[in-house]
Amino acid sequence: MKDITTNPIERLQSDMAEFAKERNWEQFHNPKNLVMALSGEVGELAELFQWLTPEQAENFPAEKRQALEHELADVQLYLLRIADRCGVDLIAACDEKIAHNRAKYPVDKCYGSTKKYTEL
Repeated sequence: MKDITTNPIERLQSDMAEFAKERNWEQFHNPKNLVMALSGEVGELAELFQWLTPEQAENFPAEKRQALEHELADVQLYLLRIADRCGVDLIAACDEKIAHNRAKYPVDKCYGSTKKYTEL
């Protein structure tokens, strides 16, 4: 396990790699399998919100808060594991994607609109 002063993304990726190695799960943690697992976890996250009204979703029920935290953590951890296994610097990829989206959706054309960039 890395020192806790390390980059939190790298620390989590290291912790996940160690967790898998200790259990001999690396053989199962190929990108395809990890994406399938991530998809399942996203489904579990969606299930928590499935029948909530928009107002209830904004004020998520306190009695389900721990379940929400666990599902969000599952999604994040699988995403980090996929990035690690694929050699993707997730922070750099996110920074690049935000810059790309800023160019694709200029404020003066999309402010307050839900239109896709091809419709602006």
